[in-house]
Amino acid sequence: MKADKVVPVKKNEKHTVKIEDLTHEGMGVARIQGYSLFIENALPGEQVEVKIHKTGKSFGYAKVLNRLNSSEDRVVIQDENYTRVGITPLQHMRYPAQLNFKKQQVINSMQRIAKLPEVPVYDTIGMANPSGYRNKAQIPVRKINDKLTTGFFRKNSHEVIPMENFYIQDPKIDETIIAVRDIMREYGVKPYNENENTGNLRHIIVRRGYYTGEIMIVLVTRTAKLFPTSKIIPDILEAIPEVVSIVQNVNPKHTNVILGDDAIVLYGEDKYRDTLLGNTFEISHRSFYQVNPQQTEKLYQTVLDFAELTGEETVIDAYSGIGTIALTLAKNAKHVYGIEIIEPAVENAKANAELNNIENVTFEAGAAEEVMVQWSEEGRTADLLVVDPPRKGLEKEFTEAVIAMQPTKMVYVSCNPATLARDLALLTEGGYTVKKVQPVDLFPQTTHVESVALLVRN
Repeated sequence: MKADKVVPVKKNEKHTVKIEDLTHEGMGVARIQGYSLFIENALPGEQVEVKIHKTGKSFGYAKVLNRLNSSEDRVVIQDENYTRVGITPLQHMRYPAQLNFKKQQVINSMQRIAKLPEVPVYDTIGMANPSGYRNKAQIPVRKINDKLTTGFFRKNSHEVIPMENFYIQDPKIDETIIAVRDIMREYGVKPYNENENTGNLRHIIVRRGYYTGEIMIVLVTRTAKLFPTSKIIPDILEAIPEVVSIVQNVNPKHTNVILGDDAIVLYGEDKYRDTLLGNTFEISHRSFYQVNPQQTEKLYQTVLDFAELTGEETVIDAYSGIGTIALTLAKNAKHVYGIEIIEPAVENAKANAELNNIENVTFEAGAAEEVMVQWSEEGRTADLLVVDPPRKGLEKEFTEAVIAMQPTKMVYVSCNPATLARDLALLTEGGYTVKKVQPVDLFPQTTHVESVALLVRN
């Protein structure tokens, strides 16, 4: 029987190590006698003194005590709290280095998982100003020092760290959160107590149209009572004139899930508007809408460029949401069919098509894998299939339906390089060639990367 490998370090020991690499989560990697240590806020080439704070059989974690030299890719961090709460895990890295890091994540996945090292992966498309980009904030509310307080959860905990400036959020959203917080304090609204499932105000959610400037505020409460609403609403509207919608979402459950099932519209309607590539979209408080509108336009333009539509194509947009990609494609296609499992999103998509006077689109409610199987059995086909699935990637049944239907061309929009690579491997086995992959940075200062891949049927 093989003896267990001896771990060469112990908790609380101090060591001097050299950072050799980065994990996909952006942590520095050092090795002691072949044993890997993962270290936050450390970059390749740096020599650091560390303290071991956790060990396992195969790897451990350490914390930097002293940096003996600094990488040329290091920048002064904006705020320690951003690292504590985990919203900007790459804030210590120069932005061009972040873009290279993200490109490398995609290359690694293409080589190690997809086994497609020959596929070109282009340079990551970045932002001119990689801060203040988020158009949506979901901010927890708790009692701290006897005051209703907003902030963010410390990583891997339920402890709220008070914060007013979130760096990657639209500054107007930060201002709105503070204004709403102060109004709630003035009227003695009780903040939520997670341990006891008491109190009332759980989260303040703010969404803002980048191009329209319209603001939606969602007050997530434990109970339907929000006293005194008759004073709170006028005060919010006076403090933030751009507000077009205030919704109270009621979530009585003792859960980490933010939104509950019931909603009460307190002002306006359950929607605000924004535009993308010339189309206007109405967005409800539950709608999925990309959080970085500037980069979303670059992402969708990449989809358009890869699609090379002539106006004669039949297109299927699986996972079509509120119709953002489908309506972008429709102007250059013969007809676009959208598939979306969430029925309210389908209704939003139909309304958005009408809003933009786009008639060559059809939206259908259903699970993408089930609808695709049905359509392939009916003998339907498409010139172009566009997919933008959740992080888990494509379902096996969906991939099989694609291979059965054999659309001429496929554009795969991914938020997870690992599941993208897994799915591309299956699709190449099914008769497709991957032509190229374009990473796009929708989430600067974080480790997340979106990618667009072009596949052509052999």
